[in-house]
Amino acid sequence: MDAAVQEAKLLRQVNALIVAHLREQNLTQAATAVAAATMTPLSPAKADASLPNHLLRLVAKGLAAERDEGGGAPATFESAADGGGGLGRPLGTNAVDFSMQGVSGSSKSFPKHESKHISDHKNVVRCAKFSPDGRYLATGSGDTSIKFFEVPKIKQTISADSKEGSVRPVVRTFYDHTQPINDLDFHPINPILISAAKDNTIKFFDFSKTAARKAFRVIQDTHNVRSICFHPSGDYILAGTDHPVAHLYDVNTFTCYLSSNPQDSSAAINQVRYSGTGSLYVTASKDGSLRIWDGASAECVRPIVGAHASAEATSAIFTKDERYILSCGKDSSIKLWEVGTGRLVKQYAGAVNGQLSSTKVRSLYYQLMNKMWLSSGMHLLLKSWQDCLLATPAPLGGWSTPL
Repeated sequence: MDAAVQEAKLLRQVNALIVAHLREQNLTQAATAVAAATMTPLSPAKADASLPNHLLRLVAKGLAAERDEGGGAPATFESAADGGGGLGRPLGTNAVDFSMQGVSGSSKSFPKHESKHISDHKNVVRCAKFSPDGRYLATGSGDTSIKFFEVPKIKQTISADSKEGSVRPVVRTFYDHTQPINDLDFHPINPILISAAKDNTIKFFDFSKTAARKAFRVIQDTHNVRSICFHPSGDYILAGTDHPVAHLYDVNTFTCYLSSNPQDSSAAINQVRYSGTGSLYVTASKDGSLRIWDGASAECVRPIVGAHASAEATSAIFTKDERYILSCGKDSSIKLWEVGTGRLVKQYAGAVNGQLSSTKVRSLYYQLMNKMWLSSGMHLLLKSWQDCLLATPAPLGGWSTPL
């Protein structure tokens, strides 16, 4: 009898951990279904059940104990835990480890990185973007031009043994907008670069054609297009404009859709970004707020009102595991948010020292393949960083209210 009681208690704990894990991964419907089927409360009864990745930590400990006993564990988990080859981290684990375990004393050791000034526009650099394969970089400026770089040539200019002036990383310049460039994005599959500008247009450039300097397709919006982002499938473009609701464009038909569940906001959208799978997207608005949306239903699942107080929220991007959002604003701060709760995890000092002291950092972008990140302002700075994240796209569901 005692064994049966203990087994029942253990089963309830396992069910609670499963429900908590599904909620952490933003799988709310699955968590609700499991909770209903097992008669498990949606809110964890114990504090331990609400710890981040608690179920995965327990599984990892169990697998480690099994290995120690000679029982062996699945190879994929072994390779992830041992830091060797194979498939890498188990599905659902953190893409970035923010813990400080085992660190003592003052933190003066940082990953090695370099800064390199690689090009000048005639006006401010308003945006910059790497291609998905890491081979190209594009920058957009207030001078209405787009400069197109080859990353291997950029690396040659950074290399210590490259001769001054021997390598020109800028391989092409596009001129087709009449107003300053606001944002850029690369198609996830095809050799296409899109740009958004204050002239209310989204333009398509085929960079596989070396002689091309003009756009071959144009989307004419009704507002200043502040931000654009391809869905990971490449079939849709999400646009943030002076209109308070994001615009979704079908790439093949140019049909525009709006969310049928807009939030009560009249502020323009400074930036829109999809998560790596396309299941979520985030908007950063001029009223200082962030809003997280379901990528298929276009319903707001997590509003973070006043994320940067009264200052504009200028940028927001997801981490690879979609558990966190990194945002920046005109308050010169960079903030890390937890997607599931909207909780502020950490705040970082902004551009307040050194050569960027008078420059507003407009956006955040992390280059996945070449371990580089960008800071755009009066100049374009490129930094190489010892870290790498990958993302996997997924198809899009349906929106509503077509224009």
